[in-house]
Amino acid sequence: MLKGLAITPPVLGRIAIGKIVEKDGKRLPMKEDQFTITSQLQNKDGWILHPFDNTLRTQQGGKIRSIPIRLLFNEPDLNFRAEYSLFDRKTGRPMCVGNGETCRRRTDEGIANLPCPAPEGCGLAQAGACKPYGRLNVLIGDDDPLGSFIFRTTGFNSIRTLTARLQYFHAISGNRLSCMPLELKLRGKTTRQSHGSAIFYVDITLRGDQSIEEAINDARRIEEQRHAAGFDQAALDQAARLGFANGAFEGQEDDGSTVVEEFFPEQQTETGEVQVTPQASLATKLDAKARQLQTSKFPHANAVHP
Repeated sequence: MLKGLAITPPVLGRIAIGKIVEKDGKRLPMKEDQFTITSQLQNKDGWILHPFDNTLRTQQGGKIRSIPIRLLFNEPDLNFRAEYSLFDRKTGRPMCVGNGETCRRRTDEGIANLPCPAPEGCGLAQAGACKPYGRLNVLIGDDDPLGSFIFRTTGFNSIRTLTARLQYFHAISGNRLSCMPLELKLRGKTTRQSHGSAIFYVDITLRGDQSIEEAINDARRIEEQRHAAGFDQAALDQAARLGFANGAFEGQEDDGSTVVEEFFPEQQTETGEVQVTPQASLATKLDAKARQLQTSKFPHANAVHP
Protein backbone atom coordinates (compact mmCIF):
# COMPACT_ATOMS: atom_id res chain seq x y z
CA MET A 1 0.00 0.00 0.00
CA LEU A 2 1.42 3.40 -0.98
CA LYS A 3 2.05 5.42 2.17
CA GLY A 4 0.51 8.88 2.23
CA LEU A 5 -2.30 7.94 -0.16
CA ALA A 6 -5.72 7.66 1.47
CA ILE A 7 -7.51 4.53 0.22
CA THR A 8 -11.15 5.59 -0.10
CA PRO A 9 -14.28 3.65 -1.16
CA PRO A 10 -14.52 3.04 -4.93
CA VAL A 11 -16.83 5.65 -6.49
CA LEU A 12 -19.19 4.94 -9.40
CA GLY A 13 -20.86 8.34 -9.48
CA ARG A 14 -22.00 11.46 -7.65
CA ILE A 15 -25.18 12.55 -5.86
CA ALA A 16 -25.79 16.30 -5.89
CA ILE A 17 -28.48 18.85 -4.98
CA GLY A 18 -26.93 21.58 -7.10
CA LYS A 19 -24.82 22.28 -10.14
CA ILE A 20 -22.40 24.77 -11.66
CA VAL A 21 -23.93 27.38 -14.00
CA GLU A 22 -22.46 30.09 -16.22
CA LYS A 23 -23.50 33.62 -15.15
CA ASP A 24 -21.97 36.87 -16.39
CA GLY A 25 -18.94 34.97 -17.62
CA LYS A 26 -18.38 33.24 -14.28
CA ARG A 27 -18.98 29.65 -13.20
CA LEU A 28 -21.09 29.72 -10.03
CA PRO A 29 -22.72 27.01 -7.87
CA MET A 30 -26.52 26.88 -7.88
CA LYS A 31 -28.64 24.89 -5.43
CA GLU A 32 -31.62 22.85 -6.62
CA ASP A 33 -34.72 21.32 -5.03
CA GLN A 34 -33.95 17.82 -6.30
CA PHE A 35 -31.26 15.18 -6.40
CA THR A 36 -29.16 14.54 -9.50
CA ILE A 37 -27.22 11.29 -9.91
CA THR A 38 -24.31 11.52 -12.31
CA SER A 39 -21.51 9.32 -13.55
CA GLN A 40 -17.87 10.33 -13.15
CA LEU A 41 -17.69 11.55 -16.76
CA GLN A 42 -18.14 15.11 -18.00
CA ASN A 43 -18.76 16.66 -21.42
CA LYS A 44 -19.14 20.27 -22.55
CA ASP A 45 -22.60 20.41 -20.94
CA GLY A 46 -21.45 19.17 -17.54
CA TRP A 47 -21.63 15.86 -15.71
CA ILE A 48 -23.18 12.98 -17.64
CA LEU A 49 -26.23 11.53 -15.89
CA HIS A 50 -26.06 8.01 -14.52
CA PRO A 51 -28.80 5.57 -15.68
CA PHE A 52 -30.11 5.48 -12.09
CA ASP A 53 -31.04 9.16 -12.49
CA ASN A 54 -33.49 8.53 -15.33
CA THR A 55 -34.99 5.49 -13.59
CA LEU A 56 -35.72 7.31 -10.32
CA ARG A 57 -36.79 10.51 -12.09
CA THR A 58 -39.38 8.57 -14.10
CA GLN A 59 -40.65 6.79 -10.99
CA GLN A 60 -40.98 10.06 -9.05
CA GLY A 61 -42.64 12.23 -11.68
CA GLY A 62 -39.71 14.27 -12.90
CA LYS A 63 -37.86 15.29 -9.72
CA ILE A 64 -35.82 12.97 -7.54
CA ARG A 65 -36.63 13.66 -3.90
CA SER A 66 -35.57 10.31 -2.42
CA ILE A 67 -33.00 7.62 -3.29
CA PRO A 68 -33.11 4.03 -1.92
CA ILE A 69 -29.68 3.23 -0.45
CA ARG A 70 -27.67 0.89 1.69
CA LEU A 71 -24.41 1.67 3.44
CA LEU A 72 -21.01 0.06 3.00
CA PHE A 73 -19.95 -0.03 6.63
CA ASN A 74 -21.39 -0.60 10.08
CA GLU A 75 -19.32 2.19 11.64
CA PRO A 76 -21.06 5.55 11.02
CA ASP A 77 -17.82 7.56 10.69
CA LEU A 78 -16.61 5.34 7.85
CA ASN A 79 -19.74 6.04 5.81
CA PHE A 80 -19.75 9.79 6.49
CA ARG A 81 -16.64 11.85 7.18
CA ALA A 82 -16.82 15.56 8.00
CA GLU A 83 -14.06 18.01 8.97
CA TYR A 84 -13.22 21.66 8.68
CA SER A 85 -11.29 21.84 5.41
CA LEU A 86 -9.18 24.48 3.68
CA PHE A 87 -8.22 24.00 0.02
CA ASP A 88 -5.83 25.87 -2.24
CA ARG A 89 -8.23 27.48 -4.74
CA LYS A 90 -5.73 27.25 -7.59
CA THR A 91 -4.70 23.62 -7.31
CA GLY A 92 -7.62 22.10 -5.40
CA ARG A 93 -5.07 20.66 -3.01
CA PRO A 94 -6.20 20.18 0.63
CA MET A 95 -4.01 22.35 2.83
CA CYS A 96 -5.49 22.04 6.32
CA VAL A 97 -8.09 19.68 7.80
CA GLY A 98 -9.31 19.85 11.40
CA ASN A 99 -12.13 18.92 13.75
CA GLY A 100 -12.27 22.03 15.94
CA GLU A 101 -9.72 20.61 18.37
CA THR A 102 -6.75 19.43 16.31
CA CYS A 103 -5.81 19.74 12.64
CA ARG A 104 -3.37 18.37 10.05
CA ARG A 105 -1.67 21.12 8.03
CA ARG A 106 0.79 21.13 5.15
CA THR A 107 4.00 22.99 5.94
CA ASP A 108 7.47 23.26 4.40
CA GLU A 109 8.60 20.51 6.80
CA GLY A 110 5.73 18.19 5.95
CA ILE A 111 2.41 17.50 7.68
CA ALA A 112 2.09 19.21 11.09
CA ASN A 113 -0.40 18.24 13.80
CA LEU A 114 -1.63 21.46 15.40
CA PRO A 115 -4.49 22.91 17.47
CA CYS A 116 -7.65 23.73 15.47
CA PRO A 117 -9.65 26.77 16.63
CA ALA A 118 -12.41 26.15 14.01
CA PRO A 119 -13.00 28.71 11.22
CA GLU A 120 -14.46 31.33 13.58
CA GLY A 121 -11.19 31.57 15.50
CA CYS A 122 -8.65 30.91 12.75
CA GLY A 123 -6.85 33.73 10.98
CA LEU A 124 -6.41 31.58 7.86
CA ALA A 125 -10.13 30.94 7.39
CA GLN A 126 -10.80 34.16 5.48
CA ALA A 127 -13.61 34.71 2.95
CA GLY A 128 -15.05 31.23 3.39
CA ALA A 129 -11.76 29.52 2.62
CA CYS A 130 -12.29 26.99 5.44
CA LYS A 131 -15.66 25.26 5.85
CA PRO A 132 -17.14 22.08 7.29
CA TYR A 133 -16.87 19.57 4.45
CA GLY A 134 -18.66 16.21 4.51
CA ARG A 135 -18.53 13.15 2.26
CA LEU A 136 -21.14 10.39 2.36
CA ASN A 137 -20.65 7.11 0.46
CA VAL A 138 -23.77 5.04 -0.25
CA LEU A 139 -24.76 2.00 -2.30
CA ILE A 140 -27.48 2.32 -4.96
CA GLY A 141 -28.81 -0.86 -6.53
CA ASP A 142 -27.29 -4.33 -6.27
CA ASP A 143 -24.93 -4.43 -9.27
CA ASP A 144 -21.73 -3.63 -7.34
CA PRO A 145 -21.63 -4.45 -3.59
CA LEU A 146 -18.52 -2.29 -3.07
CA GLY A 147 -19.04 0.48 -5.66
CA SER A 148 -20.48 3.59 -4.05
CA PHE A 149 -21.98 6.94 -4.98
CA ILE A 150 -20.64 9.98 -3.13
CA PHE A 151 -22.62 12.93 -1.80
CA ARG A 152 -20.52 15.96 -0.86
CA THR A 153 -21.72 18.90 1.23
CA THR A 154 -20.55 21.94 3.15
CA GLY A 155 -24.01 22.57 4.64
CA PHE A 156 -24.34 22.45 8.42
CA ASN A 157 -27.94 21.17 8.14
CA SER A 158 -26.95 18.15 6.05
CA ILE A 159 -23.83 17.44 8.12
CA ARG A 160 -25.66 17.65 11.44
CA THR A 161 -28.63 15.59 10.25
CA LEU A 162 -26.62 12.85 8.52
CA THR A 163 -24.29 12.47 11.50
CA ALA A 164 -27.20 12.11 13.93
CA ARG A 165 -29.17 9.69 11.76
CA LEU A 166 -26.21 7.38 11.18
CA GLN A 167 -25.39 7.28 14.89
CA TYR A 168 -29.02 6.56 15.79
CA PHE A 169 -29.59 3.86 13.15
CA HIS A 170 -26.31 2.25 14.17
CA ALA A 171 -27.46 2.14 17.79
CA ILE A 172 -31.01 0.86 17.32
CA SER A 173 -30.02 -1.78 14.75
CA GLY A 174 -27.46 -3.38 17.06
CA ASN A 175 -24.44 -2.55 14.89
CA ARG A 176 -26.17 -3.64 11.66
CA LEU A 177 -26.02 -0.28 9.89
CA SER A 178 -24.72 -1.80 6.63
CA CYS A 179 -27.75 -4.11 6.49
CA MET A 180 -30.44 -1.48 7.10
CA PRO A 181 -32.74 -0.65 4.13
CA LEU A 182 -32.58 3.17 4.06
CA GLU A 183 -33.12 6.09 1.72
CA LEU A 184 -31.69 9.54 1.16
CA LYS A 185 -34.43 12.14 1.43
CA LEU A 186 -34.33 15.80 0.40
CA ARG A 187 -35.84 18.16 2.96
CA GLY A 188 -36.44 21.90 2.90
CA LYS A 189 -36.84 24.57 5.53
CA THR A 190 -36.67 28.31 5.98
CA THR A 191 -34.51 30.14 8.51
CA ARG A 192 -33.99 33.73 9.61
CA GLN A 193 -30.73 33.75 7.64
CA SER A 194 -32.48 32.55 4.48
CA HIS A 195 -34.95 35.51 4.63
CA GLY A 196 -37.93 33.27 3.97
CA SER A 197 -36.41 31.42 1.02
CA ALA A 198 -36.32 27.63 1.24
CA ILE A 199 -32.98 25.93 1.80
CA PHE A 200 -32.52 22.24 1.11
CA TYR A 201 -30.56 19.61 2.97
CA VAL A 202 -30.18 15.83 2.95
CA ASP A 203 -31.55 13.38 5.50
CA ILE A 204 -31.45 9.57 5.87
CA THR A 205 -34.71 7.79 6.72
CA LEU A 206 -36.32 4.38 6.52
CA ARG A 207 -37.64 3.37 3.10
CA GLY A 208 -41.21 4.24 2.24
CA ASP A 209 -43.79 3.19 4.81
CA GLN A 210 -41.54 0.63 6.48
CA SER A 211 -41.65 0.60 10.28
CA ILE A 212 -38.53 0.57 12.40
CA GLU A 213 -39.34 -2.98 13.55
CA GLU A 214 -39.62 -4.19 9.94
CA ALA A 215 -36.35 -2.48 9.01
CA ILE A 216 -34.48 -4.06 11.93
CA ASN A 217 -35.90 -7.50 11.07
CA ASP A 218 -34.73 -7.03 7.47
CA ALA A 219 -31.28 -6.01 8.71
CA ARG A 220 -31.05 -9.07 10.94
CA ARG A 221 -32.11 -11.35 8.08
CA ILE A 222 -29.54 -9.83 5.69
CA GLU A 223 -26.80 -10.12 8.32
CA GLU A 224 -27.59 -13.81 8.81
CA GLN A 225 -27.52 -14.45 5.04
CA ARG A 226 -24.18 -12.68 4.69
CA HIS A 227 -22.71 -14.55 7.64
CA ALA A 228 -23.81 -17.87 6.16
CA ALA A 229 -22.14 -16.91 2.87
CA GLY A 230 -18.88 -15.98 4.63
CA PHE A 231 -19.23 -12.18 4.27
CA ASP A 232 -16.99 -10.58 6.94
CA GLN A 233 -18.37 -7.10 7.65
CA ALA A 234 -15.99 -6.48 10.56
CA ALA A 235 -12.99 -7.13 8.29
CA LEU A 236 -14.42 -4.78 5.64
CA ASP A 237 -14.81 -2.00 8.22
CA GLN A 238 -11.25 -2.56 9.42
CA ALA A 239 -9.90 -2.45 5.86
CA ALA A 240 -11.69 0.87 5.29
CA ARG A 241 -10.40 2.25 8.60
CA LEU A 242 -6.81 1.42 7.65
CA GLY A 243 -7.30 2.83 4.15
CA PHE A 244 -8.52 6.21 5.40
CA ALA A 245 -5.70 6.36 7.96
CA ASN A 246 -3.06 5.68 5.29
CA GLY A 247 -3.17 9.29 4.07
CA ALA A 248 -3.01 12.63 5.87
CA PHE A 249 -5.85 13.98 3.69
CA GLU A 250 -8.77 12.17 2.09
CA GLY A 251 -9.16 14.66 -0.76
CA GLN A 252 -7.31 13.91 -3.98
CA GLU A 253 -5.90 16.51 -6.33
CA ASP A 254 -7.56 15.02 -9.42
CA ASP A 255 -11.02 16.11 -8.23
CA GLY A 256 -9.94 18.88 -5.86
CA SER A 257 -10.54 21.68 -8.37
CA THR A 258 -14.11 20.46 -8.88
CA VAL A 259 -14.68 20.43 -5.11
CA VAL A 260 -13.30 23.97 -4.74
CA GLU A 261 -15.42 25.31 -7.61
CA GLU A 262 -18.66 23.80 -6.31
CA PHE A 263 -18.28 23.95 -2.53
CA PHE A 264 -15.62 26.59 -1.81
CA PRO A 265 -16.44 29.40 -4.27
CA GLU A 266 -15.08 32.91 -3.93
CA GLN A 267 -17.12 34.88 -1.39
CA GLN A 268 -18.86 38.17 -2.14
CA THR A 269 -18.99 41.17 0.17
CA GLU A 270 -22.15 43.17 0.88
CA THR A 271 -21.19 45.48 -2.01
CA GLY A 272 -21.04 42.52 -4.38
CA GLU A 273 -17.27 42.51 -4.63
CA VAL A 274 -15.55 39.15 -4.69
CA GLN A 275 -13.11 38.44 -1.89
CA VAL A 276 -10.23 36.22 -2.94
CA THR A 277 -7.71 34.68 -0.60
CA PRO A 278 -4.23 35.41 -2.05
CA GLN A 279 -3.30 31.89 -3.12
CA ALA A 280 0.28 32.74 -4.06
CA SER A 281 1.05 33.27 -0.40
CA LEU A 282 -1.32 30.68 1.08
CA ALA A 283 1.35 28.05 1.67
CA THR A 284 3.59 30.68 3.28
CA LYS A 285 0.77 31.83 5.56
CA LEU A 286 -0.05 28.25 6.52
CA ASP A 287 3.57 27.53 7.34
CA ALA A 288 3.98 30.75 9.36
CA LYS A 289 0.79 30.02 11.32
CA ALA A 290 1.95 26.47 11.93
CA ARG A 291 5.23 27.72 13.33
CA GLN A 292 3.44 30.22 15.56
CA LEU A 293 1.07 27.61 16.94
CA GLN A 294 3.81 25.04 17.40
CA THR A 295 6.04 27.54 19.20
CA SER A 296 3.26 28.57 21.56
CA LYS A 297 2.57 24.92 22.35
CA PHE A 298 6.23 23.85 22.56
CA PRO A 299 8.30 26.99 23.40
CA HIS A 300 11.64 25.20 23.01
CA ALA A 301 10.94 23.68 19.61
CA ASN A 302 12.91 25.09 16.69
CA ALA A 303 10.85 23.53 13.94
CA VAL A 304 7.43 22.15 13.19
CA HIS A 305 7.49 18.39 13.64
CA PRO A 306 5.32 16.18 11.44
